[in-house]
Amino acid sequence: MTRTAERPMDSTVDEAETAKFAAMAEEWWDPDGKFAPLHKFNPVRLEFLRDRICARFGRDGQGNRPLEGLALADIGCGGGLLSEPMARLGATVTGIDAVEKNVRTAATHAEAVGVTIDYRCDTVEAMAARGETYDVVLNMEVVEHVADVALFLESSAALVKPGGMMFVATLNRTLKAFGLAIIGAEYIMGWLPRGTHDWNKFVRPSELAAPLRRAGLEMAEIAGVAYNPLKDKWSLAPRDLDVNYMAMAVRDR
Repeated sequence: MTRTAERPMDSTVDEAETAKFAAMAEEWWDPDGKFAPLHKFNPVRLEFLRDRICARFGRDGQGNRPLEGLALADIGCGGGLLSEPMARLGATVTGIDAVEKNVRTAATHAEAVGVTIDYRCDTVEAMAARGETYDVVLNMEVVEHVADVALFLESSAALVKPGGMMFVATLNRTLKAFGLAIIGAEYIMGWLPRGTHDWNKFVRPSELAAPLRRAGLEMAEIAGVAYNPLKDKWSLAPRDLDVNYMAMAVRDR
């Protein structure tokens, strides 16, 4: 089931960015399609999320459903590539996206595989205005596509319960990132459609930390993620933040 919420006047939704993803919405679950890089990226993301969530909440990460009883919001959920595995790990998942086609694709796939997720075409600002709160909030590969990064992060932080946590994954605004993530990935290798990313919208780690701190969250960990072309595999590279990186922020209890 999907729901659509009215967007507030101060929405951080970037209409040009949502149009890009609406055009590709039907390809989310094709591992060889336009989202192939995310399919390859997913294992390292999932391991990072599972291990940090379990450590924070005292869960056994090797258990069958270690996230049982935790409420999780997946902001910018796309077709549900993270929402579904989080639900399988036991979390009660709410997935939101500003692109209605993405939400329909996600909901259709979840129903087909028998996974229960509350999918909505919604905005994080609207969720915050309604006073919704969650144990875990995911912002994975989203902030580089929004209209106002600071407002988006502050609104997302408002969703985090006391004792809860938020994850952010994005691209650093460096020359190396321009060369690899745009020139390499989009123009040379063709891993992503040209124009998927705008280097000017990439986000430096300091630009994450400041608005999160204002909203009462503290950065607890930041780790780079690097691609090995010989192994065709992504892995954590804690000291290499030059291109892709993931961050974890927490709210004190």
